[in-house]
Amino acid sequence: MVAASAALMTLTLTPAGALGAPAPQGPRERPPAARVPQVTTPVESTPIYSYENAVRESVWVDTRLDGDGDGRTDRVAVDIVRPREAALQGLRVPVIMDASPYYSCCGRGNESQRKTYDAAGRPVQFPLHYDNYFVPRGYAFAAVDLAGTSRSDGCADVGGAADIQSAKAVVDWLNGRATGYTTRTGTALATAGWSTGDTGMIGKSYDGTVANGVAATGVEGLKTIVPIGAISSWYDYYFAKGAPLYGSGPEWLSNYVNSPAARQRCQAVQQRLVAGAPRSGDLTPLWAARDYVPAASRVRASVFAVHGMQDLNVRTKHLGQWWDALAAHGVERKIWLSQTGHVDPFDFRRAEWVRTLHRWFDHYLLGHDNGIDREPMADIERAPDRWTTDASWPPGGTVPTELHPGKGAVAGVGTLSATPAAPGDTETFTDDRTLDETDWAAQIDRPTPAKAGFTTPPLTRDLRIAGSGKVQVTVTPTTSTAHLTAVLVDLGPDTIRDYSAAGEGITTLTNRTCWGPSTPGDSSCYRETRAQNRAVDYTIVSRGWADLGNHASDAQGRPLTPGRAHTITLDLNATDHVVPAGHRLALIIAGTDAGLLEPPPSTPSLTLDLSRTTARLPITGGLPALVRATAGAGAAAPVAPAAEAPPLRGVDGPRAAPRIPDSVFRPGGRR
Repeated sequence: MVAASAALMTLTLTPAGALGAPAPQGPRERPPAARVPQVTTPVESTPIYSYENAVRESVWVDTRLDGDGDGRTDRVAVDIVRPREAALQGLRVPVIMDASPYYSCCGRGNESQRKTYDAAGRPVQFPLHYDNYFVPRGYAFAAVDLAGTSRSDGCADVGGAADIQSAKAVVDWLNGRATGYTTRTGTALATAGWSTGDTGMIGKSYDGTVANGVAATGVEGLKTIVPIGAISSWYDYYFAKGAPLYGSGPEWLSNYVNSPAARQRCQAVQQRLVAGAPRSGDLTPLWAARDYVPAASRVRASVFAVHGMQDLNVRTKHLGQWWDALAAHGVERKIWLSQTGHVDPFDFRRAEWVRTLHRWFDHYLLGHDNGIDREPMADIERAPDRWTTDASWPPGGTVPTELHPGKGAVAGVGTLSATPAAPGDTETFTDDRTLDETDWAAQIDRPTPAKAGFTTPPLTRDLRIAGSGKVQVTVTPTTSTAHLTAVLVDLGPDTIRDYSAAGEGITTLTNRTCWGPSTPGDSSCYRETRAQNRAVDYTIVSRGWADLGNHASDAQGRPLTPGRAHTITLDLNATDHVVPAGHRLALIIAGTDAGLLEPPPSTPSLTLDLSRTTARLPITGGLPALVRATAGAGAAAPVAPAAEAPPLRGVDGPRAAPRIPDSVFRPGGRR
């Protein structure tokens, strides 16, 4: 294995000029790029530096912000590990950075590793494998404590200016544009003459979110980001078009990640978060300032995005809207989509992930022409541990295609096709806040009062849905408040990763594999995992939610007029799913999705106008592919209600408790 060979190799000094140029003396605007040999064949960095003898140091970088209002600008702590031999040779190295609020409060990775320090305060353990694997290969690793967390000044502000500036200031410091100090309060300067300034940010969840936000500033020197399960708009983490998603507001998270001292000094920040993020679901200026998507035009860095298609914590809407915005501005991109929930690729495809990440950083930070930028853009997990690739994503020929719900032979059990419904056709359902998408899907062929379901006939050909879809509905409520859910379902037997289980698609084993050299205080060895699978009769493909009160404005809700029709569009989470021949595709429209969506104050009944309801799905091959897949297919007869008939089995079984996902921001959650 790669790890084994890395650990056993004899460590030697790098040849002069292999990684960079001698560092200049004194201040610098921006260091020259690392010198790389001109080669015509693929190359890669190799473990030629000593990890045990690496320089381990802490620097405090001035953010030029006074987030805690104490009259002095905040300094953020940056723990750095870098190859000593490169510095002795006067060679500069690029930097891999993980800026996180979790290094002290909660830990990183599947084993919740925290930073540790010796008696003098020098860093000993750096969480995750990035330092062990990449430092011997000629990189520095920087672990940044966001403002207010661990050993940093200031206050955590949940994706706002303090969070983003915490990491941006470090990129500036690495490029000679910001001031660093050797202590938190002292005046002795620390410079980064050892660095090329070229930086790659990586991180899962909150950490990847910060990488998105820093890239959206367009900061010079940030060459690439690798966001894993990351947020692109904080409003969309807490709300879905006005409808509150389960979880507390941002003030809870800020208080949770702040250090004990910061909790005392950051009360004013807490109050601003409460005031600026009302649970009404209105899109306030606080949320607008934490939306990175409109700033995609500023992104200079390449982006390697990784997301679980069944991530019910940081849902794939975040990926889809960020990806589409980056594509519109020509940003270099690569993507991995897994069947997992909120899981790091190190824990579902470890060897291939380390190999790919190594080549990615070698190309964008060391300048190696290894061809990774010319390889297929997308890796998609089709079944547990079975992956396919695409030259681009969404794949060529994928176009928005309209499907229409129609009346069936039994009330509440309708059809789904390319043919619009007849004017006047309706279906009615009543919100039941105790039921969720799995309840509705399990009863898709039976009339039940809490949902309206629509299915295609069994497909005669595979049908691929790849990208972000939308469902426009016109409904008439009986009350002044109502929440809506739209769900796409693949009806047919399959074996998938069990994303609703505690591991969200993985099982953690006891044996370990090692990814680089170790020291007594920092092991490179991590517990292996395997896919946790489940046989199902249906698979949830995508879902989306909205508060009907936001029908006139995404930014602000208003009371509904009972008895009056309202039209609203629900954004479906991005996905890539192939519905196989013989299966059916279903669209479900219902109210509260228990465990994922908070219920409205009232309990409405809603009448759905089928002629004014449309699903617009990204289908590879477009309308012709849809027509071919449904041509000649026989209609599936709805099943009459029968108490003895067993429901279909989904990932949660016949009936599970409401799924309130472990938050990336909650103790014990998969961060």
